[in-house]
Amino acid sequence: MTDSTATATPSASLAEGTLDEIRLGLAPAIAANAGFDGWGDEARDLAADSAGVDRDVARLAFPGGAVDMIDAWFAAIDAAMLAHLPPERLEPMKIRAKITALVEARLAETAPNREALRRALAILALPQNALRGVKLGWRAADVMWRAAGDTATDYNHYTKRTILGGVYAATITVFLDDESASHADTSAFLGRRIEGIMRFEKAKSRLVGQSELRPSFSRFVGRLRYPAV
Repeated sequence: MTDSTATATPSASLAEGTLDEIRLGLAPAIAANAGFDGWGDEARDLAADSAGVDRDVARLAFPGGAVDMIDAWFAAIDAAMLAHLPPERLEPMKIRAKITALVEARLAETAPNREALRRALAILALPQNALRGVKLGWRAADVMWRAAGDTATDYNHYTKRTILGGVYAATITVFLDDESASHADTSAFLGRRIEGIMRFEKAKSRLVGQSELRPSFSRFVGRLRYPAV
């Protein structure tokens, strides 16, 4: 797994940006501070100072406190991942390679701030934040599948994201304690889980295909009740 160089950083004009721009621009710097200071006011204020943003404005950008900061950081990771893997780079890849590359790009973005990620997950695991944590996990899986070119709108849309979300969560657990060179253990773990997804998708496709060939009981009953004339 290689480190990404597409990490989002505050621009020189961030102080004049909208609250949304300030939120996204400050998030990586807040994460860098959060590994030492936690996801609190100090991490936010230090990030604001370094970007030339008024502290009161920064406070307005994150009305929900730590959870809003974490949400913005994850959104910044999404943006950096997509910048690192634009459509023209992903397009020639097979689906397995696309998903693997996208997950690894996300992990590479968080690698310099693993302690911040550990603290963020602990906050999201609190009962009052659990629903928000689920939504953020779903969003990450959705962004990755869309980047991979998935356009499913039926039940496949939900199963793919649910499964990838579980794989990503499990991979993060390994990643947080991985001290192997270039996070090789995480890459190997991810590879095995992606292989599992691919086997599941193939089996599901076969089952769907077989079900479409079976006679429809409802259509049969309908014909008994309303015979063709």
